[in-house]
Amino acid sequence: MKPDPVFLQAPGMINALGRNVNEIVDALAAGVSPGMKRIGAALGDMYAGCVEAALDVAPPAALAHFDCRNNRLLLSALAQIAPAVDAAVARYGPARVGVVIGTSTSGIRAAEEAFAHRAAAGAMPPEFDYRQMEIGTAAPFVKAALGVTGPAYTVSTACTSSAKAFAAARRLLRLRVCDAVVVGGADSLCELTLQGFASLESVSASRTNPMSRNRCGINIGEGAAVFLMSRDEGEIRLAGVGESSDAHHISAPDPEGRGAEDALREAIADAGVTPSGIGYVNLHATATRHNDAMEAHVMARVFPGGVPVSGTKPVTGHTLGAAGATELAFAWLALARRIALPVHLWDGEADTALPLLDLVESARNLGGDARGHYVMSNSFAFGGSNASLILGC
Repeated sequence: MKPDPVFLQAPGMINALGRNVNEIVDALAAGVSPGMKRIGAALGDMYAGCVEAALDVAPPAALAHFDCRNNRLLLSALAQIAPAVDAAVARYGPARVGVVIGTSTSGIRAAEEAFAHRAAAGAMPPEFDYRQMEIGTAAPFVKAALGVTGPAYTVSTACTSSAKAFAAARRLLRLRVCDAVVVGGADSLCELTLQGFASLESVSASRTNPMSRNRCGINIGEGAAVFLMSRDEGEIRLAGVGESSDAHHISAPDPEGRGAEDALREAIADAGVTPSGIGYVNLHATATRHNDAMEAHVMARVFPGGVPVSGTKPVTGHTLGAAGATELAFAWLALARRIALPVHLWDGEADTALPLLDLVESARNLGGDARGHYVMSNSFAFGGSNASLILGC
């Protein structure tokens, strides 16, 4: 029996481009990103994708122990999909609505600030609660904030966290455990992450430059992106999911990209299409030497006829646990709203050691034929965790 299709309603988003979907779409069209800037960190200056908007929506008093920047990012994104969530709760009841959220840092920044306060004042600040920094706290917080009582859990697989959250949410729906699932991811900037990537010599002191011969590392970013997923028929469906784990190395990708290729091919097969049926791919494109090389070779093997591609981390920073959901939202917007494909921002100096990809370097829209009916988003992470998602309409 053919599995139930699942559909994604319009997303809620916040990141360095803007505080909501409309601002983000306008910024993408204008080629600007207000939050991409140089910041000071303990290990030196670096570029990062910062949310500039005031996060003035606080949790209700009963959830004050959850109050931290990461959860306020989630609240900002959730507010944008509140009508859809409320409608699902009214239709199915709170016990039938689940939550799956991906994150990598959770509220670690709150702990950093609390320990800095203790160093200066001799005691932890009274508003700090350990649960603010727990990696698994994001989904229980969203569950409580929304007043739903279905299954809720957090996925933390580094940079594939929120991509894998969509695979998990689909399983809950197909198993009839839930009738609707709030799914997405959030991550906030913190010194632990910035210093960690700096110690790996993976960060760039300037705007990240994916697929260039001059690429020299990532810009860390922050943000949140969430969707409501359900079996209710809609315009955009999650057509294909591919997951793999090659476990090549704790932080470096398999140079051959065997696990990554498996994930892409599994997603394409799951969607019931051929590579030529994909109209656009949002690349993981971290602008690190090894990751870009691996991904470029995988793309050339999976799409021998070529496909329009771009990497969007130069305008958001690498939002880590939120990257999969954020970049899937860009793909959703290109498919549902037919906005111009996100432009690949780089210096235009190709790495001759890499296969030539069809990078979207100027305004371009999805085609009107079958190629325009499917879009893909790729995510790869430490430990060889790979995920590929395909949307169709």
